[in-house]
Amino acid sequence: MALKNFPIGIQDFASIRNEGFFYVDKTDLVYKLTHTSKYYFLSRPRRFGKSLLVSTLQYYFEGRKELFEGLAMERLETEWKKYPVIKLSFARNKFNSLNALQVAIAQLLEGYEKKYEVENVRGLEWGPRLADLLEAAYEKTGLQPVVLVDEYDAPLLDSMDNPELQQILKEEMRKLFSPLKDLGGILRFVFLTGISKFSQLSIFSELNNLNVITMDDDYAAICGITKEELLSQMQPEIQALADKQGMTYDEAVAGLQRQYDGYHFSEHSPDIYNPFSLINSLSKLNFANYWFATGTPTVLTKLVSKYKMEPESFNIGFPATLGMFDAPTETATNPIPMLYQSGYLTIKAVRTGNRYVLAFPNDEVRSGFCDGLMEFYATPDKVTNDTFLMRFADTLEAGDLDSALNQMRAFFSSVPYNAERQDENHYKTLFFLIFKLCTPYLVRTEECSAAGRADAVVETADAVYVFEFKLDANGTAEDALKQIDDKGYLIPYMVTNKADGTSKKLFKIGVAFDAEKRTLGEWIVN
Repeated sequence: MALKNFPIGIQDFASIRNEGFFYVDKTDLVYKLTHTSKYYFLSRPRRFGKSLLVSTLQYYFEGRKELFEGLAMERLETEWKKYPVIKLSFARNKFNSLNALQVAIAQLLEGYEKKYEVENVRGLEWGPRLADLLEAAYEKTGLQPVVLVDEYDAPLLDSMDNPELQQILKEEMRKLFSPLKDLGGILRFVFLTGISKFSQLSIFSELNNLNVITMDDDYAAICGITKEELLSQMQPEIQALADKQGMTYDEAVAGLQRQYDGYHFSEHSPDIYNPFSLINSLSKLNFANYWFATGTPTVLTKLVSKYKMEPESFNIGFPATLGMFDAPTETATNPIPMLYQSGYLTIKAVRTGNRYVLAFPNDEVRSGFCDGLMEFYATPDKVTNDTFLMRFADTLEAGDLDSALNQMRAFFSSVPYNAERQDENHYKTLFFLIFKLCTPYLVRTEECSAAGRADAVVETADAVYVFEFKLDANGTAEDALKQIDDKGYLIPYMVTNKADGTSKKLFKIGVAFDAEKRTLGEWIVN
């Protein structure tokens, strides 16, 4: 059976439909969206299908019925009116100055002004200029215009590390959106999308009637690919991946789930996979960090380091109220809103009383984010960091613990000293990053078991290693070893077998950290 042709990097709905690419049908949600309310705002992480959704809305409102043949929309829509659509996309530009934004807005408007024969007499007065355009489109077609804004926040994200410039760009964007509420009588539909949630006071001060559907259960699956969609529509591709990787079908499903699943955008959200990573994986028949390969904003990892947030809590999950993460990013006093809205954290559980648990969504995000943090907690040279990690993993796989720990001792000694940051938490985080980033080279690395939480548990094909570290004046290597025994950290692995059915070797490693020398002190292996 021929495998599907996935639209990697293609975000135009017409191209996907006309050129035979596979499309996960979301048009039932598009119909519901367009027949329920008028003004919408949706935020989703980058490369999660926002631009494709905007494109689908564009062709639907333009009455391109032929593009929807065989989809849910074909049976739902009966009128197929051809509305004038004004689509403003900020996704393809880089906004490092006010002039760059002004040029981009002018170019977006000029094409439509020419189409509807509008003379620009407003110059850089974006609000009145957009109002003139919308009124002309309404008069010439006799139908209500539709306004679609893709990646509205691109200028603001590009200027995150320059607050002064960001404020200037906010004011410019506010001018552009200012007429949309007052023109409600002639508008059919308004839809804005982006990554982040900026306060209505800063950008949408006049447009305060937006229906924010970011955390609505009804639209949780409007972007991304659900577990149900994957398992019901992509079985041949999953089997091909399994065959290529020497896995069973069920093992391939589990691998995809660990690597790309885990997103939840509302209280009752279905499991949602990162669509960009998933279709790349099924096309290339391997597991890789595709989403992270497209770029992670350095400002996010800088913020985590600056606020001394512990990424270990992102791994096991931490409690949060709605106001802690579904909040305007520019007024936040910590990185949590931006981390959540950018897709580095997601909802893992919902508790009573407006309480949530946030955590890394999957292995791709976990390893990619930890990799980004290494330059702030270890050395700024990625080659140095990665070389150590691979050598460390190799010696663990070979069962040479003394060599592995000597390598770690040398690596810690090479970390540049910074008195402001190198406290106990700094080194605790560095231990965590090292073991998490070794995971691709080992069978498994984890911290939690039913018996308690060891600092690190590393499982290779032949052995299980339980590490406990004592930092500063917290204890000796003997104390660390005793804690492993007292807490029973090794108990869950007593019956762990190798591939041939024989028992794996079990190791307990107690390590003391030398605060004065800022590296490993003594260790005991049992």
